[in-house]
Amino acid sequence: MSPETSVDTVKRTPSLLDASCEGFVHDLAALSPTDATAWGIPGYEGELQDFSPEYWAAIADRTREMIADVDAFDDGTDESDDEDDFDEVDHVTAAVLRDRLCLDLDLHHHGEDLRQLNNIDSPVQTIRDAFLIMPSETPEQIDAIRSRLSKVRKSLAGYRESLTVAAGHGRVAAHRQVDEVISQCEDLADSGSMLENLGVDADSREVTGAKEAFAEFADWLSEHLVSQAPHEDAVGRDRYELFSHLFVGDQVDLDEAYEWGLRRLAEITAEQQHIARELYGAGATVKQAYRKLNSEARYTLRGTDELLAWMQRTADRAVTDLQGTTFTIPDPVRTIECRIDPAGTGGIFYTPPSDDFSRPGRMWWSVPKGQDTFHTWQELTTVFHEGVPGHHLQIGQAIAEQDNLNLWRRVACWNSGHGEGWALYAEQLMAELGYHEDPGTRMGLLDAQRLRAARVVLDIGVHLGKRVPEGTGVWDSSYAKSFLRENTAMDEANLTFEINRYLGWPGQAPSYALGQRLWQRTRDEALAQGQTQAEFHATALRLGSIPMSILREQVLD
Repeated sequence: MSPETSVDTVKRTPSLLDASCEGFVHDLAALSPTDATAWGIPGYEGELQDFSPEYWAAIADRTREMIADVDAFDDGTDESDDEDDFDEVDHVTAAVLRDRLCLDLDLHHHGEDLRQLNNIDSPVQTIRDAFLIMPSETPEQIDAIRSRLSKVRKSLAGYRESLTVAAGHGRVAAHRQVDEVISQCEDLADSGSMLENLGVDADSREVTGAKEAFAEFADWLSEHLVSQAPHEDAVGRDRYELFSHLFVGDQVDLDEAYEWGLRRLAEITAEQQHIARELYGAGATVKQAYRKLNSEARYTLRGTDELLAWMQRTADRAVTDLQGTTFTIPDPVRTIECRIDPAGTGGIFYTPPSDDFSRPGRMWWSVPKGQDTFHTWQELTTVFHEGVPGHHLQIGQAIAEQDNLNLWRRVACWNSGHGEGWALYAEQLMAELGYHEDPGTRMGLLDAQRLRAARVVLDIGVHLGKRVPEGTGVWDSSYAKSFLRENTAMDEANLTFEINRYLGWPGQAPSYALGQRLWQRTRDEALAQGQTQAEFHATALRLGSIPMSILREQVLD
C-alpha cells in the first residue's frame, strides 16, 4: 500500500505541486468569491463574480495554466531522490488534476459554461445560496453581506451577457428550465424574499436593489430567452457522455447502466412488496404501505421545529455511535448543525465546513411553502446520507487531512460519483450495521435506493431518447414524471422539483447509484484482499473526493 493510503501516514512536507495547487485555489477564490465563501477563504466576503464571458474565459485560462504546471512538474520528475520529484501523493494529485481540469476545459470549449441555466446548479442558485452560508453576527459580517448584495445587479448583467452569447450559437436551456429560473427569481424579488432575512435591513438600498435586479433578470428571461428556448429536454448522447464522465468520475457504458438500473429497480421493488405484506397483511401493496406509514403517529413530525430537533438528535446520535467503531471521526467533524433553508425549493442538501472548521458542516432542509408534516420512516436514511457516515464525515475527513492533502484536494475538488456514491453507500452501510431493523425505516431506505435506481433509468432514458421499459414509445418528460411518481414516496412538491432537476442537470442524478455501485464493488474487493471494513473506510476517506477510477487504483493492491 502506498504512503498516501497508509492509515499511519506521517505529516509530509508540501511539494512544489502542492504549492501550485494552493496558488490555484487562491486564484480561483479571487475569480469566484462565492467559492471563496464556500471554502472558507477570507478576503472576498463582500465580492461577487459577474458570470460574464470574460469571467468564464479567465477561469479557463487559469485552468490551462494549472494543467501546464502539472505537466512541467511531471516532466521534471525522474528516478532519483531529487526533492522536486513527485511522491505518491503528488502522483495521485496530478492524475486527479488532469482528469477534472481537462473535463472542465472540454466543457468550456463546448460552451457549456456560458449556457448554464437550470433549477438547481446555475448562477442564480450560486448567488442565492452564497448568502445562506455567510455569517451575520458582527457589524463587519453584515457589511460584507451588504456589499455582496450591492453587486447582484452587476453579476446578473454579466450572466445575461453569457446567456446572450450562448443563444447566438443556438445554445439555450430547455424552456422548462428557463421557466423554473424565472419563478425562482420572482420569489427572490417578492415581498418575503429570503434576501430580507440576511441581517441587513429589509428596506435598505442593498436589499431592495438586489430584489429589483432579480425581478429585472426574470423579465429579461421572459422577454428575450423564453422564445429561443427549445421545448425538447433531451441533450443527446454526445453531450450526455461528457456530463456522465464529469459526474461519475469514470467512463460509463450508458446502455449497460440503463439495463442495470431496470434490474436493480425490480430487485428493490420485490423487497418492498415483501415488507408491505409483513407490515400490513397479505394484500398490502407498496403504495398502500407508504400511506399507512404516513398515518402512523410514531413516524410523524409536525412543523419545522419538530423536524429540526429530530434531525439534530438523529445526526448527533450517529456520530456518537460510529465514533471509534466503524470509523475514526476527527474531533472537528463530530459537530454538525442542522438548519431549515428559507429558500423553500424542496431540496435537502449539505454545506461543508470551512477549511479551518470555524464554520461547521451543516445539513439543510429546504421545506416547500405549506409543508408542515414530515415522516421519519422515510427520512431517517436521508439524515445518514447528509450527515454521518455520509457527506459530513466524507467531506469533513478530507478537510481534516491538512497534514497530507493540499488545499485544492481538501476543499475544491469534488466528484459527484465519489461523493454522492459514498452517501448512498453510507445509507446501505447503516442498514448493514443494524439501524434499519424497523421494517418502516427499512421501507424508507429502500424507497431512497429505489429512487436512485429509477433516476439512472429515467435520466439516461430521457436524454438518450431510449424506448420506455414497456416498449410502447420513447421517453419524454410526461412519461418521466409518471415513472418517478411510481417509484418513490415523494410528495408532489418535491417530485416536481426533482423531475425538473433531472431534466436540466443531465448525468448528475445517475452518479449517485452508479457511484454507490462502484464503492460497493471496491469495498468488496478490498475485503477480499484482506482489509477490514474499518481499514478500507479510513484509507478511502483520507484520499478526499477523487474520480472513482483513481480511487480504485489507490485502495486496491
